[in-house]
Amino acid sequence: MLAINTKAMKNLYFFSLLVLMSFIACENSDKVVTTPINSEKAIQKKAEYAMVIHGGAGTILKENMTDEKYKEYYDALDSALKIGEKILKDGGTSLDAIEKTIHFMEDSPLFNSGKGAVFTHDGKNELDASVMLGNGRKAGAIGGVTNVKHPISGAIAVMEKSDHVMMVGKGAEEFCKLNGLEIVDPSYFRTERRWNSLQKILEKEKDMGALYENPDYKYGTVGAVALDKSGNIAAGTSTGGMTNKRYNRIGDSPIIGAGTYADNNTCGVSCTGHGEFFIRYAVAYDVAARMEYKNESVAEAAEYVINKKLVDAKGSGGLIALDAYGNVSMPFNTPGMYRGYIKPDEKMIEMYESK
Repeated sequence: MLAINTKAMKNLYFFSLLVLMSFIACENSDKVVTTPINSEKAIQKKAEYAMVIHGGAGTILKENMTDEKYKEYYDALDSALKIGEKILKDGGTSLDAIEKTIHFMEDSPLFNSGKGAVFTHDGKNELDASVMLGNGRKAGAIGGVTNVKHPISGAIAVMEKSDHVMMVGKGAEEFCKLNGLEIVDPSYFRTERRWNSLQKILEKEKDMGALYENPDYKYGTVGAVALDKSGNIAAGTSTGGMTNKRYNRIGDSPIIGAGTYADNNTCGVSCTGHGEFFIRYAVAYDVAARMEYKNESVAEAAEYVINKKLVDAKGSGGLIALDAYGNVSMPFNTPGMYRGYIKPDEKMIEMYESK
C-alpha cells in the first residue's frame, strides 16, 4: 500500500483552492478586484465610480453652525458632488470630474480657493493648485498666481501642455494666459469676509507688536478625488493659502506628495491643514506608501498618518482619500472638516465630527 503524505495532500488542496479562486476572479473581473494573498480582504467588489471632496479643515464647531449656515455649506458640497457624479455616471474621466467639481468650489465665496481666497499680509490673493493622475502619475501645479480664475485648470494645463510639473508667480500666470485660461482682474477674488479676517489679525499684531499666528486662520483648501468607470483615479487640490501669509509663502496644496497624490495601484489623496507639516511629512504620499509597502487599507493608512503621525508632530488638518475599489477615507484631527462622498446609491456630507 502506498503511504499517504498528509502534509503534501494539504498543500495540494490549498494550492488548488487558490487556483480556483483566481480563475473565478478573472472570470468576473468586471465585478470584483483581487488583492494580495496576505490581505485581510481576498476579494472586494469594485464601485462603478466614486468621488470624495473636502472644503477645508479647521475650527468648525456644531455649536457655531446655525441652521442657515449649515444649509449653505451642505448645499454647496451637495452641488459640487452632483457635478462630479454626473460626469462619472455618464462615463466621463476622473480628471474631468475633479476639474469641474473644483471649479464650482473655486467659484464659491464659502471656501478658501478662487473667489473665496484669503488675503496675504500685503492684502493680495495668491492662489495655488495641483493635480495628479493615478494612471502614469502625471502631475501639474501652479503657485502664487493672482489672476487665474480657476487655478486647478492652470495645474492641469501645466500637466498636459508643458514638460514641467510646477510653475509659480508671473511665469505661471503668463503660461495660463498663453494657453487660453480665463484671466481676471485680481479684484475678482476679494470678499469682505476674507478682508475683515485679515484686518482682525493685523490689529492683533499691532497690539502685540509681533507676528500673530492664530491657528484658526491656518486652514482652508478645497479638493476632490475621483474614480471613473475605467478604473482611473485623479486627485486635485486648490487653495488661497494661509491668511496673513508673507514673502510669497506656498504651502502643501501645490506640492505633489504633500498636498496631492494619486496612483491607481493604491489611492488618490487631497489634503487640507497646516501646510508646513504636510510638506515635512509628505502626507499625501505617505498614505499611498503605507498601502503599497505595508498592505494597509486606505482607511488604516489615512487614519494613522492624520491621527497618529501628524498628531505626534503637533500638525493639524485632514485629508480625503479614495482607493481603486472606491473605498473612501476622510480623517481629520481638527474640530471639523467640510467633506462628503458619493457613489452609486450612496452619499454622505458632514461638517464637524460625527458622534
